[in-house]
Amino acid sequence: MVGIRTFLSAALAWGFFAQASAELRVEGELRARYESLDGQFRAGLEGSDQALFTRALFLAEWKTGRWAFGAEMQDSRAFLDDEGTPLSGGFVNASDLLQAYVSVDGPGLLGVGSDGRTVIGRQTISIGSKRQVERVSYANVIRSFTGIHHTSSTERGDHLHLFAAVPVERATGGREGAAENRFVADEEQWGRRFVGLHFRRPDAFPALAPDIMAELFVYGLYEQDTDDLEGPDRRYTWPGFRIWRPKAVGRWDIDLEPSYRFGKRHASSAPSDTEDLEVEAARVIAILGYTFDATWQPRLAAEWYYASGDEDPADGSFERYERLFGSRRTDLNNTSLHGPLTYANLNAPGARLELKPNAVTDARIAWSASALASETDQFQIARLRDSEGLSGRFMGHAVDMRARYLPKGQPLVYEIGGSLFTFGEFTKNAPDAPEGSRTLFGYAQATLSF
Repeated sequence: MVGIRTFLSAALAWGFFAQASAELRVEGELRARYESLDGQFRAGLEGSDQALFTRALFLAEWKTGRWAFGAEMQDSRAFLDDEGTPLSGGFVNASDLLQAYVSVDGPGLLGVGSDGRTVIGRQTISIGSKRQVERVSYANVIRSFTGIHHTSSTERGDHLHLFAAVPVERATGGREGAAENRFVADEEQWGRRFVGLHFRRPDAFPALAPDIMAELFVYGLYEQDTDDLEGPDRRYTWPGFRIWRPKAVGRWDIDLEPSYRFGKRHASSAPSDTEDLEVEAARVIAILGYTFDATWQPRLAAEWYYASGDEDPADGSFERYERLFGSRRTDLNNTSLHGPLTYANLNAPGARLELKPNAVTDARIAWSASALASETDQFQIARLRDSEGLSGRFMGHAVDMRARYLPKGQPLVYEIGGSLFTFGEFTKNAPDAPEGSRTLFGYAQATLSF
């Protein structure tokens, strides 16, 4: 942490004196969201819950010629919570350094005429659909990485990402520290190395239909225990592709993104666990939609979300897909105090309706019928598992909605939303199953940008 701050101070000072034409960009965000939850789906919890989450962001970037030097602070806190609120580093990160980087523009790697940008230091990363790695918007705490990230682009619209980085731990001092909004400096997890290559080409199949984009990618995560980090020593590689046609009035859109993960890991994070398991896991996202040329521009879509589960915990292999650093809120459900669905042991077909009544409002409602991909693996977020597979597969019906008001020329954005999760046979019958038959969630949020 001290090294990054010293580096940043020196970099900014150099930028200040380097050129008289240097430009300073300052921007930020203040956000507050109140959440209320009635009924619990998580094992070991009961009753209702509420919380007020706040987030403040402040970014300053000094650009001089081809060089830029930037720093961003993040302050994320929780109020009105109680001892049953599942607080963690995803909710609270008080007054810490989110980004501290230097970037340089230059030639790209996609041939003559391509443009490139390389960022070095602590930074946030979002690529493609954001399902592999994302700078989150809805979650209260944004994750960052420390490393190097190169992007190249061409006039045609081709885009290349290359990066090698380590995650930054969102430190809170444990559950007690999070409840107190305690300041604990974030530190790099040097024992975890995250790498990726991602290429996108627009209008890849003009003979089939216009505006279909194709993406190819491969990512890797390689872990090793250190004095500060104990994990399952995951060594994963996962290639995949995406075929995507953006939404537009009066036409079909598509989003198909499969990926396959292989490698090795241990069954647990215990230092005494040194036996390697063979990893084979897969994920598939398939969405087909149509936007009607009518009042409110309604879009209807059929969706399917699949992530494999572990079939047998004693067979020497591990088949559960893990979400790691990517998004889930846009596809699956409102998260935070809610968020029962994630990309792990999931088979969820569903449908979605999106509406745009005018230029400053939009809304969406989605439904999915969620089941376990493997009946012997766990319901990941709920921490429910029947290793004998006697409780069934069906987790429940999930209904999710959101509405936004985005006034033109105004820095404020208002958002409300809600979710309903009705319990299926597995959620009702699994060992340690929660009481009740449903979870009801709602939130109201205001965001001021400057």
